[in-house]
Amino acid sequence: MLALALASCASAPRGMLVPVAPVPGTDRVNMLAATTRAPSDETGVLYSGDRGDGVSFSNIVVSIPGQREIGTIQLPRSVPGNPATDFVVTSANPVAKAELASWFRMTGGRQRRVFVFVHGFNTPFDRAVFRFAQLTHDADAEASPVLFSWPSRGHLLDYSRDFDNASYSRSDLAYLLKTAASSPSVGEIIILAHSMGSWPAVEAIRQLALERGGVPRKISNLVLASPDLDVGVFRRQVEDMGPQRPRITLFVSQNDRALQLSRFISRGATRLGGIDLTRDEYQQQLAGLSGITVLDLSAINAGDRINHDLYAASPQAVRLIGDRLLQGQVITDSDTSGPLLAVDAFGSAATLLVTAPIRVFDAASPRR
Repeated sequence: MLALALASCASAPRGMLVPVAPVPGTDRVNMLAATTRAPSDETGVLYSGDRGDGVSFSNIVVSIPGQREIGTIQLPRSVPGNPATDFVVTSANPVAKAELASWFRMTGGRQRRVFVFVHGFNTPFDRAVFRFAQLTHDADAEASPVLFSWPSRGHLLDYSRDFDNASYSRSDLAYLLKTAASSPSVGEIIILAHSMGSWPAVEAIRQLALERGGVPRKISNLVLASPDLDVGVFRRQVEDMGPQRPRITLFVSQNDRALQLSRFISRGATRLGGIDLTRDEYQQQLAGLSGITVLDLSAINAGDRINHDLYAASPQAVRLIGDRLLQGQVITDSDTSGPLLAVDAFGSAATLLVTAPIRVFDAASPRR
C-alpha cells in the first residue's frame, strides 16, 4: 500500500490539458475521447472524477516530444507545459454524437482499424489521455485511437467508488463499440483495457453478445492488461459471449503490487492479472476456453515499482502490441523471439519459455 501511495503522489500539476501551440520536431496523436465523466469548469482539467449525465465526446490532439524512450511519459512540471520536452495537448474540441460517423470516416485511413483503450483504477482524465497517447505512439498503431474514460476518482482510497463508476459506464462503452462496428468506415476494432477497466470492457462485449446473439465480427481482439477481475467471473463472462467472440490476450504478472492490494481487498481471491498458469488450479479454471493467449510479464521490470503498467512501460510488451495485436494477429512462442532478440537477445527460441522475459501460454492447450 505504501508503494501504491508513493506512486499515486507522483508530482504532476493540475490543469495539464490547457492547449498550447505545437512546435517542430514533435509527434502528434489525434484521438477521440468518449467519457462518462462530468465536465469540469477548472481550466485544463476538462472532466472530473464524478459521473456525468451521459457520454460525451471530444477530439483531443496530443503533442509528444522527440528523443524519448519507449514507454515513458514526460509530464509537464508546470502548466501549460513545453511541447519541446513535455506531453501536451494542442487542441481539445467537443464532438457531437451525430459527428461520430464523420470522425471515423476522416481518421480510418487505409487500414480502417480502430484502437479502443479503457483505462484502469486511480486514473484522472489527463493521465488517461497521456497514457493512451504514449501507447498509441510507441506501438506505432496504424489505427484510429479512441479513449473510453469512465469516472475514476483518481484517489487510492476510492477503490470501491471506482468499481461502481466502472460498472455504471459499461452500457455507454457498449454503445461506443456498437457505433464503431456499424460504421462502414471501420473494418476492425481492437480493444485494450487496463486493470479495473477490464471489467466494463468485458461486460460491454458480453452485453453486445447477449443483445445480438454474438459479438460483432469487427471486434477482432480484446487485450486485457493486468485485468482486475475474478478468474471465475471472467470465465462465465467469456462463456456468455458464445463461440462468436474476439480473440482474447491477457497480460499477467505475479509481481503486480496493485493487484496484490486488490486481492487483499477482495479477501484472498487472486485477480486474473496475477495468475500463474504453471499452476494446475489456474489451468483448470481457464481450460477449454479457446482463443485465449496469456503473456506472463513477471520477469520484466519497467516503469515504477508497482509493476502495474508493464503493458505500456515495457518496450518488449509495447512492440508486441504494435507488431502483432494491433495488426489483428495472435501472439505465439515464436513471435516473442523476434522482438526480444532485437532487444539485447534475452533468450533463444528454444529456451524462450524458461529464460525470456515474456512467457506465452495458450489457455486452451494442456501445459507441458
